Amino acid sequence: MALSLPAFAPTAPLWLAHVQSRVEQQLGELFQLPDEDGLDARWTAAMVQARAYALRPAKRLRPALVALGYAIARGNSSAPKHLWHFAAGLEAVHTFLLIHDDVADSAELRRSGPALHRLLGGGKVGEDLAVVLGDHLFARGVEAMLECGLSPATRAVRYYLAICRQTAAGQYLDIDLGRVPLGDVTLAQTLRIARLKTARYGFVAPLVCGAMLAGAPVPLLGQLETVGRHMGLAYQLRDDLLGLFGDTHACGKSAEGDFVEGKRTFPVVATYLRAPESVRAELDILWNSRSADAPALARARSLLASYGGLAATERLIDRATRAARVAVARLPRGGGVVDVLDELLLLLARRVS
Repeated sequence: MALSLPAFAPTAPLWLAHVQSRVEQQLGELFQLPDEDGLDARWTAAMVQARAYALRPAKRLRPALVALGYAIARGNSSAPKHLWHFAAGLEAVHTFLLIHDDVADSAELRRSGPALHRLLGGGKVGEDLAVVLGDHLFARGVEAMLECGLSPATRAVRYYLAICRQTAAGQYLDIDLGRVPLGDVTLAQTLRIARLKTARYGFVAPLVCGAMLAGAPVPLLGQLETVGRHMGLAYQLRDDLLGLFGDTHACGKSAEGDFVEGKRTFPVVATYLRAPESVRAELDILWNSRSADAPALARARSLLASYGGLAATERLIDRATRAARVAVARLPRGGGVVDVLDELLLLLARRVS
């Protein structure tokens, strides 16, 4: 069955609601694997946990961008069932990345519930088991994308996997920079990580893959890549702020995680570069402490606000959002979907979770 939005101009929340419904149905079906029936009762129980984890309430942003890329390329808001199968596979791969990311960050929460490695008992064994389930989701996700039934799927998956390799590079750099003194980290490095970890993987890839599945010409793929690059940078910079100033209840994950992990993100480095020597020394101590102490976090937030890191990040979010909107305005219009993309990028840039 195809998704067709109403004849009047659709809105981003309506689009997301449709996507969530269709993708979650398909995502649940991805766990129906007859060849794994009877392997072992413990594996069956693990799959039940993995399925429940994957189906926790979520934005389903990347499947939404796949559908938008497809709809923009087609010039209307209809999407075939095959597309939802591909989008569900892509969401499974995203879930794999979240699981591994939570293990690397020693995260406690994800999507308002315990991180998967915590559900599996925590400690080294819980982390090992979560990594294995993540690997399974990666394989199942790629399998689902390839078997979706759309003829350009192989090309789209090849493109997507190439970007996943770059995402791994971004994740490596993000973790590795945690060992580098703040004074040796550049703003260019933080932006490179943002582009590799988030912009290309989370925004460029789904938009372009969706358009590829619709048979889009190369110039349109380039236009969507430009949209995704700017949109994704704004999203990651907002995420950097939420990782320091956010609310745990609203975000569904720890609001002090980036501070506890000593992440060298754009707002932190921007603050460091603007601060006097005495404040730089204090920032070094705070970011090397890896402390969940509330007074330490409050002090860190105060320094980022007082010495310009917070304001500099907001300015760059605004700049990237404006650039994304300019690129969106140049896209071919049809079916109201370009307006949905424009509204969505504004919502994401201003989000509080």
